[in-house]
Amino acid sequence: MKGTAAVPGHHRRPWVAVVSAVLLCGVLALTFAGPGDSAPPSPDSPRCRATELLVPPCGAWFGAYVRHDKTDLEEKVLAYEKRLGRRLDIVYAYHDMSTDGLEGRLLTEQEQRVGRDRLLLLSWESKWWNGRPEQQPTWRQIAAGQLDGSVVDVQARRIKAYGKKVFLSFDLEMDTRTPAAGTPKEYVAAYRHIYDRFRELGVRNVVWTWVVTGWTGHAALFPRLYPGDAYVDWIGYNQYNYFRCHRTSWKSFEETQTASHRWIREHISRDKPLMLSEFGTADDPARPGAQAEWYAAVPGVVKELDGVRAALQWNHRDPGPACDLSLARESSWQGLRRAVSDPYFGQPVPRG
Repeated sequence: MKGTAAVPGHHRRPWVAVVSAVLLCGVLALTFAGPGDSAPPSPDSPRCRATELLVPPCGAWFGAYVRHDKTDLEEKVLAYEKRLGRRLDIVYAYHDMSTDGLEGRLLTEQEQRVGRDRLLLLSWESKWWNGRPEQQPTWRQIAAGQLDGSVVDVQARRIKAYGKKVFLSFDLEMDTRTPAAGTPKEYVAAYRHIYDRFRELGVRNVVWTWVVTGWTGHAALFPRLYPGDAYVDWIGYNQYNYFRCHRTSWKSFEETQTASHRWIREHISRDKPLMLSEFGTADDPARPGAQAEWYAAVPGVVKELDGVRAALQWNHRDPGPACDLSLARESSWQGLRRAVSDPYFGQPVPRG
């Protein structure tokens, strides 16, 4: 899928060399730029400022999920950024629907501090992680408004008070939770109820992000779980190179992303901004440089994926044996470092 540019041959005359150099610069500029652009815009250009829905017009955000406790998020993010050599654009955090402790608090003090210079993606799950079975929320209860007073309204007011815009995802990867958690129709009703309730309470600083696995084996489910264009600002999907983790063959970054991207563009939305909301690769101990090479391909592929405006690295484990998806060694960090130093991931992050 990657574009190629013609390279001029040997030149015999100075004026030919000058003309060829000018033409080559033009070709490279057009290769970087989008359709209709004459040159790659500077990230500092006013046209590169993020839109109201936090879309970076001139490139893509880079973010990550960094393993943390609710009390050390800032410390862990700063340590990750130090090794990465740059600040994250988006920090990913997860919350449940409990009514006590920090797990159910959107946003924690740590998140608010981290969010001063970064964007936040909050994944809000209809679970009570340490709760009893009878405390587990259901899509049907949410849709009926039974959790408004105890959970939904409380969180809506907290996010409103925060003021700054946040990405909010309700029940990411819900395609793995039906029918156990309810029907697709019940999920859609629950999602829409939360959206409508936030609007009724005057919450205008949420960018609504619908996140599925992206696994095409669930393709028949995705349209039934989609709340509709009026309720979704961004679409995200989570695809990995699991390798031995799920006993699959090694897949390049491009191989992990393109089928899902194509399916979503053809069957869900042709124009919604897209987010690689979790991406990463397992390590191959037999090939110590493979993880670094995998990450090195990220910017080139992202540029070719229409509408992908954010990519978030998952730097943690996945359940199961051999499922460590974190960066395994210094060479892996170097590969990711090179990838995210690409100007395409250097967009200006809104501070207010």
